[in-house]
Amino acid sequence: MPKMKTVSGAKKRFKLSGSGKIKRKHAFKSHILTKKTKKQKRNLTLWGTVSKADESNVKLMLNMK
Repeated sequence: MPKMKTVSGAKKRFKLSGSGKIKRKHAFKSHILTKKTKKQKRNLTLWGTVSKADESNVKLMLNMK
């Protein structure tokens, strides 16, 4: 049986928190930033967590399941 490989796009986008949750970055922070407020851009900088609905798919991509 061959080795299971992680999806290389997923390993760049997701990180594991200390409690075992999967962290992700927010979208909409790459360009067209002039029309967004300071508060909006600041909040997009923070890490979010992957929703329960997507968690199983992300774990499969990262070979955690």
